[in-house]
Amino acid sequence: MTAEALPAELRRAIMQIARTPRLLVACDYDGTLAPIMENPDEARPRSESVGALRSLAGLHETTTAVISGRALRDLATLSRLPSEVHLVGSHGSEFDIGFVHELDAQARDLHRRIEEELDRLIEGVAGASLEVKPASIAVHVRRASREDAERIVDAVHNGPCTWEGVSTTDGKEVVELSVVQTNKGAALDTLRHQVGATAAVFIGDDVTDEKAFARLAGPDLGIKVGDGESLAQYNVDDPEQVATVLAFMLEERRNWLYGEQSPPIERLSMLASERSVALLTPDAKLTWLCHPGPDAPAVFADLLGGESAGHFSIKPHRNGLPLGQRYLPNTMTVETRWSRLLVTDYMEPECPTHRTDIVRVISGEAAASIVFAPRPEFGGVPVRLLPEEDGLRVLGTSEPFVLRAPGVQWEITSDGLHDTASALVQPEPGRPVVLELRCGTTDLGPHDLPELDRRARAGEYWSSWAMTLKLPTVEPELVARSALTLRGLADADTGGVMAAATTSLPEEIGGVRNWDYRYCWIRDGAMTVRELVTLGSLEEADGFLRWLHGVLSTLAGPERLHPLYTLAGTQLGAEAVIDSLPGYKGSRPVRVGNLANHQVQLDVFGPVVELVVMLAEARGMLRDEDWQMVRAMAEAVKRRWNEPDHGIWEERHMPRHRVYSRVMCWLTLDRAIKLADIYDRPVPAGWPELRDEIAADVLEKGWNPEVKAFTTAYDGTDLDAASLFVGLSGLLDPQDERFQQTVTAIEAELRSGSTVYRYHRDDGLPGGEGGFHLCAAWMIEAYLLTGRRTEAQELFEQLVDAAGPTGLLPEQYDPIAERSLGNHPQAYSHIGLIRCARLLAAQ
Repeated sequence: MTAEALPAELRRAIMQIARTPRLLVACDYDGTLAPIMENPDEARPRSESVGALRSLAGLHETTTAVISGRALRDLATLSRLPSEVHLVGSHGSEFDIGFVHELDAQARDLHRRIEEELDRLIEGVAGASLEVKPASIAVHVRRASREDAERIVDAVHNGPCTWEGVSTTDGKEVVELSVVQTNKGAALDTLRHQVGATAAVFIGDDVTDEKAFARLAGPDLGIKVGDGESLAQYNVDDPEQVATVLAFMLEERRNWLYGEQSPPIERLSMLASERSVALLTPDAKLTWLCHPGPDAPAVFADLLGGESAGHFSIKPHRNGLPLGQRYLPNTMTVETRWSRLLVTDYMEPECPTHRTDIVRVISGEAAASIVFAPRPEFGGVPVRLLPEEDGLRVLGTSEPFVLRAPGVQWEITSDGLHDTASALVQPEPGRPVVLELRCGTTDLGPHDLPELDRRARAGEYWSSWAMTLKLPTVEPELVARSALTLRGLADADTGGVMAAATTSLPEEIGGVRNWDYRYCWIRDGAMTVRELVTLGSLEEADGFLRWLHGVLSTLAGPERLHPLYTLAGTQLGAEAVIDSLPGYKGSRPVRVGNLANHQVQLDVFGPVVELVVMLAEARGMLRDEDWQMVRAMAEAVKRRWNEPDHGIWEERHMPRHRVYSRVMCWLTLDRAIKLADIYDRPVPAGWPELRDEIAADVLEKGWNPEVKAFTTAYDGTDLDAASLFVGLSGLLDPQDERFQQTVTAIEAELRSGSTVYRYHRDDGLPGGEGGFHLCAAWMIEAYLLTGRRTEAQELFEQLVDAAGPTGLLPEQYDPIAERSLGNHPQAYSHIGLIRCARLLAAQ
């Protein structure tokens, strides 16, 4: 029997409860997992149900149990259920984790008296029997004649059931007398408490199961097997349908937890405007969008929670895999192509500041299916969709949302919390179907411009900029795509630059290293816009420095800088977990915010000062406000350079005296002195001497003669790819033997095939991670500086191969599983690719 045989309302209820953070699934045994048998000793559970319960129990944050009136020992022997499934016998008196109720002498005496009396009542009656359990005794009359059965039940009810201390449970052809106060409802509550379930399912057929149904509330789900009045919300016919329910629940829970349909990270394409981003899957599903900004709550979070977390899908009605996906050259417009269908997606680049608008155009000859399922606030608020003549209104949210879709006929369905709109459309030659998602407005009216003009305008916004770039001869198209990606991560209004477009894409599938990168790190932002300056674009650097000056204006000095801020330049709120989302392929938790906000990172000044150097060189002049900032940062280094810090990788261990951070402190002073020399600014007293002191400190304490390398920090022998900056920065001549030995040592320990790991030390977090594309780029640069061009070329080609079909790179790569990891697209990775292409072209 397939899930389609279940009532549609029940299927929706199962889909909803399967998405709870911690799920408890509990069932009765006889009449539920196993059919009712004339001889109870022959009641075997259906194998499909056993398999589903076992598989459910193996899932993350999922517990299964059987709560039966049978004695625990008999239940275990008869059911042969696997150890993953918890067993509760005697209506909750016995748990497989131990006998819950220890009987005192008085209870044991009462138990003995009940057994003696019941023995007397059934003596000589054929088909009547007793089932003696540790805390209760059951009288079975199913196999007795109707006359004898009724007589015995009446005698039991009027006799020992009335004794003080006796708890009675009536079932089908059975009466159970217990010397402890318990029932299946209490047992369900005990289990719920033990596992911390956020929702529970109970399936049962007997009158004794009503006590469990009575304990269900809120998101819980009760299913009665068979006919008759019940407190359960739904019912199924028999144990065969129970098996179908459990199998469907397993499928939904597994898909929700592990995202079995999740596309490879590198195959996601990014749409962008001058202040927002969105991600598309290879089959044109809008899988990630936040509003009112890219660091706001998600409207579509399918990427981290499956389709129930919100998506906007378009595909051929007669299903099929797309033939390909591409960016239109030098734009952020994406085309997804099937044999007779084309979907074109772009963001409106010139909207009001409070708007996020996406245009989706369906053209070709094939009919297309559309599913529009917005779930604002990461799915945390109920959503209603109201059809109107020209589209849909999204109701129930703090931010207004509309979907303009003239001529489209929608079917609205609800899962009880959220509405979903579906439609079937047939584009005609020269008359494509145009869908306009407008976030931040209630306006459903027509646009001033025809769609083709707007598409051309959106393309021109990006292509006119891309045509001004000075591209290297090595991989020019991929470098242009990287530059467009970096510009897409920049906010044209504020000047802030995101480290990546997403949160919580994992550094290890199923792991907990899932961070929110939708913010502006001072280091990352400076490195991003500096790389664009090298390609001839100064606008983003101007915007970033404007943003940074704004942040500094609120502080007493640069040493008070936090490592990161929002795109608006404000401090982050507390780091939090979205418990309702299972994460990409089950990688939990899903985080918003970032605790690194409160760390000490003394390396951040170096990239900023280097940016000012490059920008001044490109302009031929140094602005006074930029020089004042450089002076303040150099003075901050003067005051704090010899302190331990958390470093570039933001480890959550205790601070250390890190080589990379000291090198960046040296670089801050070195570049500040050069700026002063070139642009005729006075060099404050003590700067040159301090620069030399820091260099001597690094060369003495950072070098480890046993390891024959510059190590991570002064206090250990562990290696770090960032220590390559001893040579990459110019502090040490790249021809110096110590640098060459460091390159060899880091290559031996941290390079693995096509990638380079940051480090292999214990950083205080469980699990592992992939190699970093940025670290591979540093290794390529180190190879070039040490005369190893062949190795540099080979590693660069492997970096290029790691890019997705549309040219985007996430943060990391797992060379063993051969898959991408981390947030996407990642600024660091594209910075590294651009820099390496330029260096290879220059040699």
